Amino acid sequence: MTSSRQQRSLSFGSEAAAYERGRPSYPPEAIDWLLPADAHDVLDLGAGTGKLTTRLVERGLDVVAVDPIAEMLELLSNSLPDTPALLGTAEEIPLPDNSVDAVLVAQAWHWFDPERAVKEVSRVLRPGGRLGLVWNTRDERLGWVKDLGRIIGHEDDPFNHQVTLPEPFADTERHQVEWTSYLTPQALIDLVASRSYCITSPEQVRTRTLGQVRELLATHPALANTTGLALPYVTVCIRATLA
Repeated sequence: MTSSRQQRSLSFGSEAAAYERGRPSYPPEAIDWLLPADAHDVLDLGAGTGKLTTRLVERGLDVVAVDPIAEMLELLSNSLPDTPALLGTAEEIPLPDNSVDAVLVAQAWHWFDPERAVKEVSRVLRPGGRLGLVWNTRDERLGWVKDLGRIIGHEDDPFNHQVTLPEPFADTERHQVEWTSYLTPQALIDLVASRSYCITSPEQVRTRTLGQVRELLATHPALANTTGLALPYVTVCIRATLA
C-alpha cells in the first residue's frame, strides 16, 4: 500500500463521530445473501464504528469486530459493549486459526493488501467458510444525488465488471440490492465529512467542499426546506467459499 493510500485508510479516526452519524447501515437482504445459513461465529473485519457489526449482533450471532483505528472501535464498544472489539488489520488478524464461520468486510476491502488479506482470512476461517464483501454505493440516477457526485466525486462500484478472489477461495458470486437510506441534512454533511478524501484534503479544499454541499441542500428543489432526505443506494455484495 502506498504511503498516501495508507494515510487515507487510517484517517477516519479524526472523524469517527461524523462517520457514525452520517454513514448508512446495510440492508437485511444483502446480509442474508452474504452469510452462510449455518453461520454462528462471524468476524467483522474493518468494522469501523460498527455499522455492520450492529446488524450481525441483532441476528444473535457471536461477532468479533477488528479494526486498526482505536477511535472507531471506541464508538463501536460504546454501542455494543458485549461485543469483542480488537485492534488489528486484515493483514494481521488477531484471531486463532479456524475460529470463525464467516468473515464479512464492509466498505473496507479496497484498503487491504489483497494477497496478505486473503492468506489471513483463509487462516481464521473454518473449512468451507465464507468471505463476504459489501459496499454501499450511492445511486446517482436521481438528479440531486448526481449533483452531489459532481461536488464530492462520483461513486465507483469497486467490482463493477469482474470479481476475482484468488485461491483458496472458489465459487465467487456477485449480487446487488437497491434500497433507500433516510437521513437528515446534517447527516448528509457528516457523510461527506467522514470520507477519506475529504478528511485528508487541505483545510481550504475541505471547507469549500462542505460549503458546496450545504449550498446544494439549501438550493436544490428536492432538498430545500426539508428535514429528511431519501438517499438511494445500490449495495454491491461479493461472496466466496474457502475451498
